[in-house]
Amino acid sequence: MSSILTPLIAVFIIMLLGSIIQKLRLLPPDTDLILNQFVYYIAFPAILLIVLAETHIEDIIQWGFVGGFSLAMIITYALVIGVSLWCKPKQQAVAAMRALNATFGNTAFIGIPLLSLLFPGHKMALVAAAIASLLSVFMFAFALVSIELASRNKQSTDHAIIIMANALYKNPIVVGSLIGIGLSAFHITLPASLALVLHQVGNTSSPCALFAIGMVLAKALRHQSITNMFSLSLIAELSLINLLKIIIQPLIAFGLLKLFGVEHELLTMGVLLAALPTAASVYLLADRYQINANGSAQGILYGTLVTFISLPIIETLLKSYA
Repeated sequence: MSSILTPLIAVFIIMLLGSIIQKLRLLPPDTDLILNQFVYYIAFPAILLIVLAETHIEDIIQWGFVGGFSLAMIITYALVIGVSLWCKPKQQAVAAMRALNATFGNTAFIGIPLLSLLFPGHKMALVAAAIASLLSVFMFAFALVSIELASRNKQSTDHAIIIMANALYKNPIVVGSLIGIGLSAFHITLPASLALVLHQVGNTSSPCALFAIGMVLAKALRHQSITNMFSLSLIAELSLINLLKIIIQPLIAFGLLKLFGVEHELLTMGVLLAALPTAASVYLLADRYQINANGSAQGILYGTLVTFISLPIIETLLKSYA
């Protein structure tokens, strides 16, 4: 049995529990929102900050990993943009949303707990997830600029750089990661009591994040009609996007990480992170701008279910060929 199945089963059971609780309405209807906000604004920044702060800067600055993972996202993003604009040239915002669905993986909400369980006690697992999450946020900010520019009214005067800067400096994952990297770079050691607090708060991120994802998916599914869920055009679109997200992107990542000489264990982490399903925050962005929101919600659900099969296969292949 693939070694990834045990942590993957644990991940999905917690998500399933969240879905069941949401379905039975045992908690207030906005519990998923509160949990997401807690994890996003407090728990994830805490764990990323302290893990990066306690890691040698030489171990954080893995240029081969950064380059390979980034380029895999950029190439996949460009492929989706090209195909989407070729089919519908005037729908730039829709193209950007589709591209984001095909590139922005759940490296934080699923990646951190999955790698923590798969590589217990291995600090580089959290470092890899932190770097991947930080790079993914930059991709998210780029897509946000594209969507904003394509959908904003003519009276808006914000420059693209200002839009991206606002998206980045307000992002708690970016802030927490950069503070942690800064502390590591300047060899600043936090007081033991503060470090313990950050660890304790940060350790709540994984179960809370997975539980919240289950609730979000159950809520999104509740609002979808059977006709919309199983239309042939939508199934074809979601299949192509998820093929790119959970098969093509990790394949590209594998080739690039191998080319850049990334060592085996970190390469495995990078490919698994690239193979994760689309993050739920993509649906929140799609819903905010009312651009392909239904397709994003269903794509996240389908992709999350498919990774239960695809990740063990990818891990097995990595053991054989990496």
